[in-house]
Amino acid sequence: MKPSHKALFILCPTLVLGFIYYSSGKLHLHVWGQKPQSDAEETTVVLTKGAEVKRIPESETDLTGGRIVGSVYDKQGFLLQLDTKLPQELAYKYGNLSEGVCKPGYVAAKMTTIYPKFMKVAPMFLDRNFKRLAKVSNYLPPFGFKTQERVIDSILTATKNYGLGDLDSLSCKRCIIVGNGGILFNKSLGSRIDEYDVIVRLNEAPVKGFGKDVGTKTTIRITYPEGAIQKSDNYETDSLFVFSAFKPLDFKWLRQMVFKEKLRGTEGFWKSVAQYVPREPTEMRILNPYFIQEAAFQFIGLPLNNGLMGKGNIPTLGTVAITMALHNCDEVAVAGFGYDMNTPHAPLHYYETVKMSAIKESWTHNISKEKEFLRKLVKANIITDMTNGI
Repeated sequence: MKPSHKALFILCPTLVLGFIYYSSGKLHLHVWGQKPQSDAEETTVVLTKGAEVKRIPESETDLTGGRIVGSVYDKQGFLLQLDTKLPQELAYKYGNLSEGVCKPGYVAAKMTTIYPKFMKVAPMFLDRNFKRLAKVSNYLPPFGFKTQERVIDSILTATKNYGLGDLDSLSCKRCIIVGNGGILFNKSLGSRIDEYDVIVRLNEAPVKGFGKDVGTKTTIRITYPEGAIQKSDNYETDSLFVFSAFKPLDFKWLRQMVFKEKLRGTEGFWKSVAQYVPREPTEMRILNPYFIQEAAFQFIGLPLNNGLMGKGNIPTLGTVAITMALHNCDEVAVAGFGYDMNTPHAPLHYYETVKMSAIKESWTHNISKEKEFLRKLVKANIITDMTNGI
């Protein structure tokens, strides 16, 4: 071999190896599992269903199964970008409706956009086919009806009706959940509240004497035994009595109310309960316990505790009512929600003089985590907060 050929034989491999080494440093060739050296300059394009393209810093991404995935959702499954726009076809559909006209399917469309796991099919009340509801059949109250099937059967046989009556025929329902907060006091929202198709009130919150602020109409009043109105005169004459169970004993109480039996066996209640409910059985309903389950474990992220009631894993009745409305209404508003602990001398409820400072740490509720969930709904324009308390 000639000397010149020997030199080329040695030089070529050297040049190739040098080029590879140089290029790897300049171009930052990535090995699976490694992040680029210049994180601040790198971005990943992430596509989300029903959302615009989001650019997320590489430093916020994880390597999952050899694929870079952006941190698009929080741990509960909600989009981090809650101001995400509706898909183009839905934006066009709702944008062409006249102002003030009810928007069919709007809440479900918005919920699916920010929470892809949302499933609209969840009946408001239990009916004679309630045992088919797999998500709640294996849970004890309050998250299901396990062990209570026979008593529920007997109650539903008497109530005979399982819906909202004439309101079920509406092609579009505008619902409002009226909370009991003192923030409602002196707001003069009564006439606006009364404009809604479905007006939901909670527990014993009165209407008489407070119509200017809270309205005069009631479609359904959701309550549990300890929260039920105890004076018959305070019941509205044209509303549905909707029962929400938090323990097995509650169903026994409801059966006695439905069949007008003398109340007995009250040792398990944490305060006195109503002895009588001035409603015919056909005006009574059982709220689907799925809404308690979904609010607690999916939306808020409260501890499962093996599916049993425990410390800090029960949502408030107000949030349960909102969850119900997300599944069964086309537009949802709230009023009278939110506790401001920075104003200890403000009224706790609109109908009494108890102050905000009377709130003690709750054993059953996690108010801060619940508020975090409700704020997501407000920020995403899924619900309208008329009193701006959330």
